[in-house]
Amino acid sequence: MNLLKQILAHEVFPAMGCTEPISCAFAAAAAAEQLGVPVERLELIVDPGTFKNGAAVTIPNSRGQKGNQIAAALGALIARPDLKLEILKAVTPAILEQAQALLNHGAVVYRCREEEKAFFIEARVTGGGSSARCVVIGGHTAISLLEKDGVPCTAPGIGVGATGNDHHYREQMRAMKLVELLQQVTGGLDDDDRAYIQRGIDMNLAIAEKGVDLKRNAFQLQQMMKQGLKADDLFYRVKQKVASAVDARMGGMAEPVMTSGGSGNQGALTVLVPYLVGRERGVELPRIQESIAVSHAVNSYIKSFTGELSVICGCAIAASISAAIAIVYQQAGIDEEKISHAIGNVIGDLCGIICDGAKSGCSMKIVTGAEASMRSAFMALAGYGVSNDDGVLGRTAEESIRNLSKISLEGMQLVDATVVHILQDKAPRSGMA
Repeated sequence: MNLLKQILAHEVFPAMGCTEPISCAFAAAAAAEQLGVPVERLELIVDPGTFKNGAAVTIPNSRGQKGNQIAAALGALIARPDLKLEILKAVTPAILEQAQALLNHGAVVYRCREEEKAFFIEARVTGGGSSARCVVIGGHTAISLLEKDGVPCTAPGIGVGATGNDHHYREQMRAMKLVELLQQVTGGLDDDDRAYIQRGIDMNLAIAEKGVDLKRNAFQLQQMMKQGLKADDLFYRVKQKVASAVDARMGGMAEPVMTSGGSGNQGALTVLVPYLVGRERGVELPRIQESIAVSHAVNSYIKSFTGELSVICGCAIAASISAAIAIVYQQAGIDEEKISHAIGNVIGDLCGIICDGAKSGCSMKIVTGAEASMRSAFMALAGYGVSNDDGVLGRTAEESIRNLSKISLEGMQLVDATVVHILQDKAPRSGMA
């Protein structure tokens, strides 16, 4: 399997709802399927990043409820891990009522394991005198352990025993120059890849039509344009569409999005920004599809250094860099100098924006990221880039990304714990162990 196909297979997939709570639902469903009897109790343990991303985001088909607990309870009652990250499309009124009963009776116990540094979810369900456990490590559907009453199990169709950290292609990417990565990705694109990328375009365009109805960020941008406070130009139109997609996701709309790097919000930016810019600039569709393949690949490349769930905001930084390079590719091909300028421009603008969890406010950051990606790309195409002498920028594009990773992994070590403690102080104590 070539590099692009591995990226698309592992990191670019449909998801309904924020991917971390939905991964909790998936893990609980996998455990419940093995249990084979009605779930009487659910225990859920997550890493700090997953805790952050489940604290304030609305869960699809939950009647506006927020949190990993309700997502996991719904997943445990659906017990259909084969649905993967679209599992909550199977919620019925009866299932929602049962999930609410589990929560109301204190039968869902939830805690954050702060020492976990990687993506981690453990769901344990009990009922009928038996118990079952599912552990997901390193990726949203990467089941590393599945057992019933202490005996290992298999689950046809979902796979057991792998972890997201088994993505060996990421090690391959880490050793590459960006130009080499882009050459491999664009040179290996076949008809199946193009069809899959187009499916993501269509999916993300569809959800981008919905979020404005929630009258959140995208709606406010629209109102500002109508009042003459913003121009109805390319930058506005792209930002408004991307904001609408994220408003829909974070608002719990039961609509799928095509992810990038396992993130739906990043998928909105990495797909929609290059697509909409390309369409308005008269770029042919095959070239736009190639640029979106580039966008997914660069996002994966950056995450191979910063981690699956990083301290820095992946939407505002990693996805913005990816979209900027995609725009450069549309106009100038694989131009190393312009690509380096685009990366430096985004990092020079947005380095240091933290992730404080998935929530409706992510739409604000996505607008910032979309603006930066377009501005950085068009400046790079004009030959302008922030000086490599500035701040944390490196002497090469690759070094700049490594420095970004150092800021996230070394320089901001206490940020996640601090954010988690703030969220814990704000949250209702019900169900927290």
